[in-house]
Amino acid sequence: MVPRPSADTSAPPSDDPSGTPAAPRRGSGAAGWGAFVGLAVVAAVADLATKRLLFDRLGMPGERPPIVVVPGMLTLETNLNEGALFGMGQGMGMVFAAVSCAAIVGIVVLVSRPDTRRDRLLLAALSLITGGIVGNLWDRLGIPGLRWHAPAARVGEPVAAVRDWIHFRLEGVIDWPIFNLADTWLVIGAGLLVLASFRPAPPPGDPPAA
Repeated sequence: MVPRPSADTSAPPSDDPSGTPAAPRRGSGAAGWGAFVGLAVVAAVADLATKRLLFDRLGMPGERPPIVVVPGMLTLETNLNEGALFGMGQGMGMVFAAVSCAAIVGIVVLVSRPDTRRDRLLLAALSLITGGIVGNLWDRLGIPGLRWHAPAARVGEPVAAVRDWIHFRLEGVIDWPIFNLADTWLVIGAGLLVLASFRPAPPPGDPPAA
């Protein structure tokens, strides 16, 4: 009697009825995590570097004249925001810091899903949002080491507020709250999330968008 060959358990599982091993999907492993972390770090570093550059150049709010980039439209001037995006919720910095930490944990949980890491648009959105959160959280925790210079009652106290420096306005039309690159990343990331939500769902059996 000829012995029957044993089954080969080394072959990877296949979704194809023909038995052909399924090709690995891009972005689902270390590459997906690398892309997420890399873009988030670049976004956060760009935000923190520009904040430091402008505050070193212009000092605390009101200490030196702003830099006019486009007359009547765009100036660079320092500002401190103890609230959230666009100045909302003044005086609730520690609450927003706690919410920021919770948001980062939630995003990491989302990115831990292979489907999220295979979706480049969603991954880019979450990366930019994370970078924006980290940039502003750094300021809210008082890590830059600034001290209030005004009003008199607060002189010398540690600053736990977000550093802003971009002021956009159109005379007689809009005067946008002063913001920073972290706010920009948050808005772009949110827009990409909305864009991702409008994409048609892939047919059953098709791999998610890479």
